[in-house]
Amino acid sequence: MGSGNASYPIGHFKHEGEVSAEQRAVWIREIESLPVKLRMAVEGLSDMQLDTPYRDGGWTVRQVVHHMADSHMNSMIRFKLALTEANPTVKPYEEAKWAELEDSRQLPVQPSLQLLDSLHQRWTYLLRSLPAEEYERTFFHPESRQTNKLAYVLGVYAWHGNHHVAHIRVLREHMGW
Repeated sequence: MGSGNASYPIGHFKHEGEVSAEQRAVWIREIESLPVKLRMAVEGLSDMQLDTPYRDGGWTVRQVVHHMADSHMNSMIRFKLALTEANPTVKPYEEAKWAELEDSRQLPVQPSLQLLDSLHQRWTYLLRSLPAEEYERTFFHPESRQTNKLAYVLGVYAWHGNHHVAHIRVLREHMGW
């Protein structure tokens, strides 16, 4: 993951080939540490700063925090579906429309930070409990029309958290906050 731009400050997610046990462990640690990184990224921001888009045409910092809670809840549910069903078809959602709902636009970030604390604690526990073969389980995503292995999705969500934390950190640096 190299440097990117305002949209992809850490670059796009990339991983080729099989996912090793060592790589899974790194990604699980990334998921585990995300809530602390996010809290540090938003610490001390005023409402005006939270309502600042991280880039032209982008979501506000507040919307990014709430999006992360929405997205990671959906991901954990998809993991549980894949662990308990044979290649289930998951339900897509309109993340951009969710970000425009009043809770995403107006609610203080604290409830989503608390949700992510608890969600990631449970998710990390689940991820560490899984034998290697469980990471080969899959789900089907009807929008992308792809079957996704949990091992790969684990990496996507480790990246996803870091991607959005980077949006906030880059904005803070740019604005001198």
